[in-house]
Amino acid sequence: MADLAGRVALVTGGGDGVGRGIVNRLAAAGAAVVIAEFDAEKGRAAEAEVRAAGGTAAFVRCDVTRREEMEGAVAEAIGRFGGIHILVNNAYRGGVPDRIENLDDDRFRASLDINLMAAKWSMTAAYPAMREQGWGRIVNVASLNGVNAHMGTADYNVGKEALRALTRSAAREWAPFGICANIICPAAISSAFRQFAQYQPEVAAGAARANPMRRMGDPERDIGGVVLFLAGEDARYLTGNTLFVDGGAHINGVAWVPDIFAGD
Repeated sequence: MADLAGRVALVTGGGDGVGRGIVNRLAAAGAAVVIAEFDAEKGRAAEAEVRAAGGTAAFVRCDVTRREEMEGAVAEAIGRFGGIHILVNNAYRGGVPDRIENLDDDRFRASLDINLMAAKWSMTAAYPAMREQGWGRIVNVASLNGVNAHMGTADYNVGKEALRALTRSAAREWAPFGICANIICPAAISSAFRQFAQYQPEVAAGAARANPMRRMGDPERDIGGVVLFLAGEDARYLTGNTLFVDGGAHINGVAWVPDIFAGD
């Protein structure tokens, strides 16, 4: 397991789902973790869980769609723990699936704000410290929805693919300074997946059955471990890549046709 003693990590959306699994794995490896979370109850619960396990964590309430709050979370990591070494952009607020022709411009803008702009703000805020220390790890959470163009989530797909492009660009520009930037596309029991399962339980269950491993991933054991690797020293020569942490779901794709497309 990677040794992150002395490292400081910031995880957005760290209070639930994939984000919380990542927080737990980074903290267990010795990192001091700042949990940037919009839902204060979930954020405080995640902080308490880490501390109860003997780790170091601090919750900061953060609406990542507001630049000043995203930059403030980075400043909190630096001010409280003396630096920032690891940045994980994971936060997302889901929406009810709908057809492209029914999705208004505001919904697309909101998706770009939370997926693209929030990451851009946090990355550029963390960059000076990472460059000065000659070491940084950025892990941005994208989605198979964008890669495979899943139906009913065009706004989400666009936002996540824009995030992938940003990450690859940063990987190229910041590589000379010891900063590695990578993307993961997980298939996991995330908060967004749970939300979709409430709306379309049969489609969600079908996606899990169609996975080559016949299940969705566990946020901590399956997803958090890969982020832990990317956050450590062993990933020093890995940058600009997309890792499909999905049980093989990307190989042939998965059936994902919400009921709103029935009869097409």
